Amino acid sequence: MKNSLIAFLFCAFGVLSAQELENFEKSPVFPECESQPVAELKTCFNNKINAHIFNTFKVPQIVSDENYVGELKVLFEVDKEGQIKVIYVDSVYEELKAETQRVFEELPKIIPGTYNGKATFYQYSLGIKIPLIDPAEITSTKKKETTTVDITVDTDVNEDVSNEYQQVNDSIVKYDGREYQSQLNIPFTHNYYARFDQQINGLGTNSHTAAKPFIFEDVAKYYDFKAEKEAMRKGSDAWWSRKLWNEHLIQVQGKGYWFTADIALDLQVGKDTEADFNTTYNNTRAVVFQGGLGKKFNFFASVYESQGRFAEYFNAYAERIQAEGGEPIVPGRGLSKRFKDRGFDYPVAEGYLSYTPAKFINVQFGHGKNFIGDGYRSLLQSDATSPYPFLKLNTKFWKIKYTNTWMWLRDVRPEVTEDGAFLTKYMANHYLSWNVSKRLNIGLFESVLWANDNNRGFDINYLNPVIFYRAIEFSTGQDSGNAILGASIKYKWNNKINLYGQFIMDEFAINDVTAGEKSWRNKFGYQVGVKYFDAFKLDNLMLQFEYNRVRPYTYSHNSIVLNYAHNNQPMAHLWGANFSEAILIGRYTYKRWFADAKFILGKRGFDFNDGTDNFNYGGDIFRTEDDRNANTGITVGQGNTTDVFQADVQAGYIVNPVSNLRLFTNITFRNYNPQAQTAIALKTNTAWFTLGVRTDLFNWYNDF
Repeated sequence: MKNSLIAFLFCAFGVLSAQELENFEKSPVFPECESQPVAELKTCFNNKINAHIFNTFKVPQIVSDENYVGELKVLFEVDKEGQIKVIYVDSVYEELKAETQRVFEELPKIIPGTYNGKATFYQYSLGIKIPLIDPAEITSTKKKETTTVDITVDTDVNEDVSNEYQQVNDSIVKYDGREYQSQLNIPFTHNYYARFDQQINGLGTNSHTAAKPFIFEDVAKYYDFKAEKEAMRKGSDAWWSRKLWNEHLIQVQGKGYWFTADIALDLQVGKDTEADFNTTYNNTRAVVFQGGLGKKFNFFASVYESQGRFAEYFNAYAERIQAEGGEPIVPGRGLSKRFKDRGFDYPVAEGYLSYTPAKFINVQFGHGKNFIGDGYRSLLQSDATSPYPFLKLNTKFWKIKYTNTWMWLRDVRPEVTEDGAFLTKYMANHYLSWNVSKRLNIGLFESVLWANDNNRGFDINYLNPVIFYRAIEFSTGQDSGNAILGASIKYKWNNKINLYGQFIMDEFAINDVTAGEKSWRNKFGYQVGVKYFDAFKLDNLMLQFEYNRVRPYTYSHNSIVLNYAHNNQPMAHLWGANFSEAILIGRYTYKRWFADAKFILGKRGFDFNDGTDNFNYGGDIFRTEDDRNANTGITVGQGNTTDVFQADVQAGYIVNPVSNLRLFTNITFRNYNPQAQTAIALKTNTAWFTLGVRTDLFNWYNDF
């Protein structure tokens, strides 16, 4: 009896509590539902929302055209004033999101819900099925199952917030290689670009191959990066195996975003037979981060911490081009500090933002390097120097690609340093590429370099993206800038053979040319080359021959600062001027294996600077032209004529094709034979053997 009484009191208390809660809480009331009993208010609210959506919602045309069948989710609230506000819409179509917002904005103001007699807000979630279903045609027995709008009430705001965080986690999906369709740059290395060089240069393609680096989206039309990586796939499904052989260390993809992160390495050990120290080495650790937000915005960043000691000729060059404060400059990387026994400590940071506001235009702002040309070298703009800040605009339409690049450079020599601060100078390049036919491409190039004369800083005149600048140079003062003009050409002989060339003109006096006296004012250079794909019917074998010749005094200027250089390194060919050079290159790949061979035979002309002959013979682009050796009779290789031979043979194995981590071995033979030995032209005969593991993301030249 006692137990029965307790049970009765417990049940009675439960009923009373439920009744009191019902009296305390009253849901929002639709205007046409005011006469309904309290118990029917929620049903009436649902019905009115159903009817309004069905009568007002206009399914976008793209949704109908694609025969979409699905459901969109809406989270909305009714505030204390009775206003209905959409908080979030989840749909695969942006058009459906916009239409949902419009439909809800047309809902009338309603009577707000109350709690304990005071107005409060209510949150609702609903699902709208596409195609729409007429509520009037739904039978009462199936209404709950097939209703057009399924509304549930949730008044616990804290619970909604925690669910939103969980929804973000739930939205993460398996990474599908988004980078290969992005506006990110394909890391520019000659070895890797050779993999798709034939495809992008096929007969009839409307591609533009001179301005580098390429972005993935442009090349993906001709080359399947995902298929390439899948063909190299190996190992098991274990986490360590996937990360070692096939994947980024970290790769995340969600709705509207993705990013990857990797640890990059360049660990080398070697031997220079000519050096008096035991070993050469390089110890680079880096973090590489890239990703995308939406369809139009991408980003990339890499931070390197490095220490290295290289072959004796390499170390000597780094010391020779040192900055004003005595800091050596590691070629291609930047300023450094001396490290232990003849080593260098050289940190480097590179990165950029890439934005594509429309299909035909891409804008990049960052810190890195650029290259213009179809050859191994470039006489227009190369990537031989250390990184610099840049703003680049790529515009593509019809048969045209137009590349504008604005750069902030530095001259770090003692002659131009003021109060310990390096001199800043600026460069603006324009390159117009035109596919004249399915075989022929021609390009026009213009570059203007200027310094901060009269505190003018970055001259806004040079922001004008229209080629040519020569008229602007004269309008701002003839000596206010150094203008260089150039042209390129490429002819696709067939799908296996491409011919290419460049012409650079720093100064060109027609009267001096016709006079035939080899005037110093005829400052120009040219390049001719040929590529042979699948050479001798061997798949993935590419052979390349190239000849470069640049006359003395090209790229220099009568102003000490307006040379075509950055951080004491040339912005074009890394030999500067006054040289001729023949290059033979072979590249072969087989699955994860690769092999490269390069042979260079050249002639250079250096200055003597021996106390009796201090003339400028035109090879050093940092010297002014005022102390030249003569006005006429100027020939390539004049001065301290030096014969150069270099051979590089490299072979290796790609450990991870996604991050481009490679095992490699390299052998360099270098012979320098000057007419007279000087501080900058020493007779050397080098054999440099190297073994290492490297994340290959940029070209690093040792053939200066």
